[in-house]
Amino acid sequence: MDISWWGFAALAAAAALVGFSKTAVSGANTVSLAVFAAVLPARESTGVLLPILIVGDVVAVLTYRRHAHWPTLWRLFPAVAAGVGAGTVFLLWADDAAVRTSIGAILLLMAGVTIWRRRGGADRADSEDSAKEPREGEETGEETGAVSEKSGPGASSPAGRVTARSYGVLGGFTTMVANAGGPVMSLYLLSAGFRKLGFLGTSAWFFLIVNTSKLPFSVGLGLVDGRSLLLDAALVLFVFPGALIGKACVDRIDQRLFERLVIGATVLGGLQLLLR
Repeated sequence: MDISWWGFAALAAAAALVGFSKTAVSGANTVSLAVFAAVLPARESTGVLLPILIVGDVVAVLTYRRHAHWPTLWRLFPAVAAGVGAGTVFLLWADDAAVRTSIGAILLLMAGVTIWRRRGGADRADSEDSAKEPREGEETGEETGAVSEKSGPGASSPAGRVTARSYGVLGGFTTMVANAGGPVMSLYLLSAGFRKLGFLGTSAWFFLIVNTSKLPFSVGLGLVDGRSLLLDAALVLFVFPGALIGKACVDRIDQRLFERLVIGATVLGGLQLLLR
């Protein structure tokens, strides 16, 4: 691929941001998606980015593997598979403009819904009795990562199942079309009440499995080939320092700031895709 030194430097920084997002602020790699789409043709950029994301997923799983909430993952996977199938069909006929517009609109819609839901939840929490706050020494969910380790956030209610399926289809579709499933799933995990460690562990396993399963489809569509893999070989080394920086930073980010960063990265990515 004919890439300038400045272009390669931008791609290297974006690869480092992939590592950072996988171990610190999931969803921040929408910025990486935007950089890759700016330096490379949008359709080809998804094939170059996918192996880099998989390497980042492996690093994230090795770091947070003990904090995954598997009942949540099993609820999501069937709907995600349907979304990946729909995304594959969409890529057979959609051009770059259609891809960017569709994904950008979905990301902004999901961010708006999440902000609205969390504001309502905050208002209800402010009106609750202080006796509901955890006592000293009581498990708060930070260690387990989820509101309920036994059944999981939003576990088995009809509304919870519908929400999981909706986000799962959207996540599968967006991750297949533009590697943009991160923000959608981040918003779902936030709305489900996950804390930082459970959020990162569940997200790590989810995307390792989903991105690996996407690889044959991407090869079949011609998005991953010998040229793209050569570029990946040069860029993948930058994922590791980004991941180390993210691991060092995550303990210094409080939960509220963490959530704001995730939502902010989602909005930024959605606007970039719509306005480009």
